[in-house]
Amino acid sequence: MKTLYVTDLDGTLLNQAAKVSERSIEIINRLVEEGMLFTYATARSLVSAAVATDGLTAKIPVIAYNGAFIFKPDTGEVLHSVKFTEEEMHNIRGALEKNNISPLVYSVIDGADRLSWDVDRENEGMRNYLSRRQGDRRLRPLQGNDGLYAGEVFYFTCVGTYEELKPLYDTMSVSGLEQADTRYVCTLQKELYQPEYFCEIMPAEATKARAIMRLKELWNCDRIVSFGDAINDIPMFRISDECYAVENAVDELKAMATGIIASNEEDGVAKWLQHHFN
Repeated sequence: MKTLYVTDLDGTLLNQAAKVSERSIEIINRLVEEGMLFTYATARSLVSAAVATDGLTAKIPVIAYNGAFIFKPDTGEVLHSVKFTEEEMHNIRGALEKNNISPLVYSVIDGADRLSWDVDRENEGMRNYLSRRQGDRRLRPLQGNDGLYAGEVFYFTCVGTYEELKPLYDTMSVSGLEQADTRYVCTLQKELYQPEYFCEIMPAEATKARAIMRLKELWNCDRIVSFGDAINDIPMFRISDECYAVENAVDELKAMATGIIASNEEDGVAKWLQHHFN
């Protein structure tokens, strides 16, 4: 049987330095050469993920933006993508304005994915986020919100305190993972290694789970084994035949995992693969 092995990046495969350790790279690259079908599914862009996974061999497409895109990592060719409709955009903009939140907006403009924001409404959390992406060709700073929602928008990220973002999240969802409006996926969680909270809004089709099932079909695989650490990995775990939470994962994910493996700082994913890939 052909198994597709899929891992989250931040907090799972990546260490606290936001890198894949040399040990993990050595193990995974060797197993890929032996025939293992391995990829990652991340909330990161392809650009950001490529930097974090430098040195890692990925011979099959990778999932970025929490499932909004499937890319060929070597060429950047888009194999699958989803975006918001005009009606959905209207509703989201209304919710953002009602809660006085200025978002980071991810969109495709003239064939390239871009990250737009209003520099006049930056907060400390946004500045922290953007400071880690200096030189990123996607960055599109704007003075005011004119043009903020240009192009084909597929992802919103709102950065702030829990108190600032909770009303927006409540507008988009009932509680936890049960969505009030099935046209969207909305998550609210604390930024890894940072004090800020992130509220992210995506089209309903933009989930790691849906993208993984599409990739499973494209590559004619029989089984899925996944690895994760956060609540946005729950849909991925639900469609996996086996799913493993790293030791540093949130309790909600651990509760539904097939098993608990070593933490991201201890090369948990690579060590599990080394012992179980046959």
